Amino acid sequence: MTDWQMHKLSDDDQGNEGDTSVVTKTKPKTARPPMYKVMLLNDDYTPMEFVVHVLERFFGLNHAQSFELMLTVHKKGLAVVGVFSHEVAETKVAQVMDFARRHQHPLQCTMEKE
Repeated sequence: MTDWQMHKLSDDDQGNEGDTSVVTKTKPKTARPPMYKVMLLNDDYTPMEFVVHVLERFFGLNHAQSFELMLTVHKKGLAVVGVFSHEVAETKVAQVMDFARRHQHPLQCTMEKE
């Protein structure tokens, strides 16, 4: 008789024959990383065409989507142009700000936790 069979026999002798408990390992839950909204802010100097170009180039929107979002920025003062992980949002903000400065436009792009 193996050790396991002897152990099983001794458990049965103690009246545990109906015990069906199962030992399970609990996996730690991994939290989803926080997401960040990237927003464009309206100003009185940046041309609308430039904003459309930025939305197409850095956010992968088509021309119609970019035009609609540009109008939202223009009419409401700001618009969320995407939601990303912290690193991606930070990179997009830096790219837009750098591109705007290189083209001498005061366009502002910010991010905030969703």
